[in-house]
Amino acid sequence: MNRIKKGDTVEVITGEDNGVRGEVVRVLDNGTRVVVSKVNIVTKHQSAQRAGRSQMQGGRIQLEAPIHISNVMLVCPKCNQATRVGYAVVDERKVRVCRKCDAVIE
Repeated sequence: MNRIKKGDTVEVITGEDNGVRGEVVRVLDNGTRVVVSKVNIVTKHQSAQRAGRSQMQGGRIQLEAPIHISNVMLVCPKCNQATRVGYAVVDERKVRVCRKCDAVIE
């Protein structure tokens, strides 16, 4: 079970975007990297593609680059604070738990 999943709200804790919150768009590389919306924006220089009928315009494209999962913290929906994630067994099911307010996250 991953500590951070797609759709979670996370806060960046290190780097250029320190303190910025966003939603997880994708989890990559077997759970080690995440793509967060509006965080770690990079500019990709893309050349025009003119193969066959499909033509793609070239230029500079801005997109979100992946961040290592250790550089983000999950934001608890109940207490609205960045928190570590714990686990508990509820009704024979393993669930994520906020370490600050002991609320079940899901």
